[in-house]
Formats: sequence, C-alpha cells, structure tokens
Amino acid sequence: MTTEVTNTTTGFWYGTGSRVDAVDVLNALRKYRSAESAAQRRAREALGIGENALLALRILLDAESEGRSVNAKELADRLEITPASTSALVDRLVRSGHVERHADPHDRRGVILTASGGSMRQVLRVIDQLDTRAIEVAEHLPQTDMTVVVAFLEEMARVVDRDEDETATERSA
Repeated sequence: MTTEVTNTTTGFWYGTGSRVDAVDVLNALRKYRSAESAAQRRAREALGIGENALLALRILLDAESEGRSVNAKELADRLEITPASTSALVDRLVRSGHVERHADPHDRRGVILTASGGSMRQVLRVIDQLDTRAIEVAEHLPQTDMTVVVAFLEEMARVVDRDEDETATERSA
C-alpha cells in the first residue's frame, strides 16, 4: 500500500496537492446537484412549466396529502415571492390546467388552490419516487456519518447564503 496522493480529480479550481480530499467532496456534491437539477428539469419540461411552478405544484400536492388547504398567501410565503408574482404564477397554472381555484368554505372571500391533472401527478410521482430512493440511500449511512453529512451540508448552505447576502449588500451600497 502506498501513501502517495494521486490527483485525478478535476472540475474545481482549487488546485492540487493536499486539497484532493476536499475537492473530491465538492465534486461529488456538484455531481449530485447536477443530477438533481436534471431530474427536476425533465419534470418541468414534461409539464411545460418553470421552476417556481413545479415548486408550487409540490407544495399543493404535499398539502393535499396532509389534508391541508393552501391559499395564494401561503403559496407566496412558501415560495418567497411577491403576491403579484404569485397571482401571475397561479393564473398561468390555472390556464395550463395544472391548478384549480376553489371557494374557501371557511372564508367567503378566500380562494383555495389545488393541483389538478393526471399527467402532472404522474411526473410529480416520479420525483417523489426519486426522493424515496434518495432516502433509502441515506438510511444506509451509519448515524455518525449522517451527523457529519448534515453538519457539512448545513455549513455549505450557510456559506452560499452568506455569499448571496454579501453580494446583495454590496449592490445596495
């Protein structure tokens, strides 16, 4: 057995040498993100909708499976978009047959949103199956590894969010 480090990792610009292990981790993370993005893109293309529309449909389907109702305000809050953007999004989804509006039985002025359409549900079922397979993979990790992975991913999210926050601050200055 040799202790020599070989560098066959490419894709990140961090250089070579002692950072090979970190680069391998970041490349694996990038590969996963690309695969997940491709799966979501295929679902969006099959439905003929955009990213926020797919997220909105997932929110509506999740609420339906939990026995909850969703109105436009909750959808806006969950998607972190403005009420005007939500209204335009819902209008597009209604026109395309993916969403239906219903009178809120508890608020005569309120409107409840529900997902509709068999093909849309089929595509979202495929995404849910992907999620289920991902959970099965994660469940095979030892508990200590799960703890490390979660801490790593949460820190990566903080790093990305921090960069986004700093960029927004620089633009407003």
